[in-house]
Amino acid sequence: MRKYIINALFFISLVGMIFSCQNQETIDLQNYMSNGKDIYKTKCQNCHGENGEGLGQLAPPLTDSLFLKANKSRLACFIKNGVNESLTVHGQVYKEKMPAFPELADIDVAQVMVFVTNSFGNKQGFVPYSKVSKDLQNCK
Repeated sequence: MRKYIINALFFISLVGMIFSCQNQETIDLQNYMSNGKDIYKTKCQNCHGENGEGLGQLAPPLTDSLFLKANKSRLACFIKNGVNESLTVHGQVYKEKMPAFPELADIDVAQVMVFVTNSFGNKQGFVPYSKVSKDLQNCK
């Protein structure tokens, strides 16, 4: 009987250790989501809404996963440098200018981008800071 109890305790401990361990990308995703949410609330929520619903004709919703996926390499540029072109989201054309946020560091842009692309019904996964930084260097 004692042998079974020891084996059961060992098994329970092993299972607990496996489930308590997270890979670095999962930890980074959680940190980016938390920090990105704070930045979103401060910089983006007034126009794009608490739930990414947008603001009528003025600001597009952030709930269109197809638009976000199609423009993934441009999103960092949109966030940092603003947008001064027409965008079609959910079949609606948005012509209002989006302000730039040049004060945001590259890591801030990465965090808000990860938050947006994984919120409001979007599930696009983690984008590392290094990728966002590279995208920012290629802004037009």
